[in-house]
Amino acid sequence: MSNFQAATPDRLRQLRLEASAHFTPMMLHEALLRLSHACGGESLERFEKAMVAQIEATKDDRADFDTIKEFAIEQLYAVIREANDSPKKKQSLEKTETRRTPGRSEEPQTLEDQLQAGLEDSFPASDPPAVVSTAIPGGAKKLVGTDEVLKKQREEAAKETGQS
Repeated sequence: MSNFQAATPDRLRQLRLEASAHFTPMMLHEALLRLSHACGGESLERFEKAMVAQIEATKDDRADFDTIKEFAIEQLYAVIREANDSPKKKQSLEKTETRRTPGRSEEPQTLEDQLQAGLEDSFPASDPPAVVSTAIPGGAKKLVGTDEVLKKQREEAAKETGQS
């Protein structure tokens, strides 16, 4: 005979509450860890907002129900914080558009020319330079490696080889 069949309805209700109190936090914790591993922090934030809204919208006539809701939200925050701190949490990709220098060329030949000019200018340095645009004031200087200068140099080289 099963334990369920031998138990009274009151005892079954008590066992369900105890099982919920004991195992639900563990299940929620594991589910949120898996969510953070698969989808990252943004998904955890959306889940947190949805759950807080759902908890706050829940109604009950008990006098202490607002306190129960506060404890539930406090537990939710603790479990979300643990999932966010997980070293296995999926990290969001950085948006490269925010790091690009305004006006920087995307043309592969221009980027290659800039890199080559930087390598030649820094020889015999041990570390090759990074190809970056600059915003140094004093526009009277001819900046070697800018898109405009390299384009002019290519055009002049093409004219010279065409005239020879």
